[in-house]
Amino acid sequence: MILAQKLFDLVRKFPIRHRTAAALIALPCFGVVAAFGIAPDTIVETVPVNTVVEELTLPPLTPAADGVPAFTREERIQRGDTVASLLARLQVDDPAASKFLRDNKQAKALYQLIPGRTVRVTTRADGKLVSLRYLNGGNLLAVDRNDNAFTVEEAPAQLEQRVLMKSAEIRNSLFGATDAAGVPDAVATQIADIFSTDIDFHRDLRKGDRFSVVYEVLYHRGEAVKTGRVLAAEFINQGKAYQAVYFNYAENQGAYYTPEGRNLRKQFLRSPLEFSRITSGFTHARFHPVLQTWRAHKGIDYGAPSGTRVKAAGDGVIEFAGRQGGYGNLVVLRHRSKYTTWYGHLSGFAKGMRKGKRVAQGEMIAFVGATGLATGPHLHYEFRINGVHQNPLRVAMPEAPPITLEQKPKFELDTKLYAQRLDLLRGINLASLD
Repeated sequence: MILAQKLFDLVRKFPIRHRTAAALIALPCFGVVAAFGIAPDTIVETVPVNTVVEELTLPPLTPAADGVPAFTREERIQRGDTVASLLARLQVDDPAASKFLRDNKQAKALYQLIPGRTVRVTTRADGKLVSLRYLNGGNLLAVDRNDNAFTVEEAPAQLEQRVLMKSAEIRNSLFGATDAAGVPDAVATQIADIFSTDIDFHRDLRKGDRFSVVYEVLYHRGEAVKTGRVLAAEFINQGKAYQAVYFNYAENQGAYYTPEGRNLRKQFLRSPLEFSRITSGFTHARFHPVLQTWRAHKGIDYGAPSGTRVKAAGDGVIEFAGRQGGYGNLVVLRHRSKYTTWYGHLSGFAKGMRKGKRVAQGEMIAFVGATGLATGPHLHYEFRINGVHQNPLRVAMPEAPPITLEQKPKFELDTKLYAQRLDLLRGINLASLD
């Protein structure tokens, strides 16, 4: 209103013969004032919407020339599928192809149908099979038609490597948290292995612990087919942070280190089992459930289902593998000169485990059982130094060599990106399990 009044006063100052022209010049300004004045109270009417449906006429389908592919289809394998039901869903109408797939030994991999994976076929217009592709693990099964004959070939697939990052908070268990975050079990197992020399995953986990992980996944045509290596990980256990990055210190040889270059791998694992519970600890006085008497228990008993894999606690040589008294089936490993580890009550031994064989830390050597003086399936584990029993949960484990000065520049260059990704994940809770 003030602006309008000023404009009106300005027009009055013009000579009478020029007032009309001045009013015309000022008219747009009044329009602007009016527009601003009514904008807040403007009523917008509903715009009518009409739905129009039209039929589109498609050109008629014409059969392709003989031998020329006409259709490519892809189906995801469902639980309970057979090769016959899968081919029917893919609209393959070809008895000759079905017989070939049924009889050819090289095509037997197709019968290992894993739900969730896909099968892709190309057919002629009449349903005759031209080609079939099925990714079986890391191998690609290829079936092709040449005139009236079929060929089959299985070769390593061309896989695409991607790097994924996940973070989660533990509410009940490590596997529960990884499931909630969509992290494969293979990655959860690697996390436990990486930090197994610093964290006892049987006793030390607490609600509210967190982990972040950077890992590889291999894809084929957009489908995740294989979990790769953990490249970096952080585990916060009871408020203390543990970090690890992977570094290839030599061709086809690598290990996990702290970002500062300290080797995470100690000479011995804290536990020879991935996950279980301690049913009896190291003590000088325990009532033996079988002998019904008090005696020392100079080892750790890990309760686990029969058949659970037992790993070598460190690099060593098998000193004994067989049956021995109350131990039942027993494996004894010698590490360097003064260390030995004992694994008792085993249900059986891993293939090739015999006296004199060298084994690597983490290598499967046997299976949990209940042989000897045992009331149920469990692993009896002993750790000895110069023949004297030690508590493996308390003894100080010797560390492996750190990064050398010569390797330090390459180590910092190769692992810098992994450490940065851990920094990005820190403090971000992508998934949790209540």
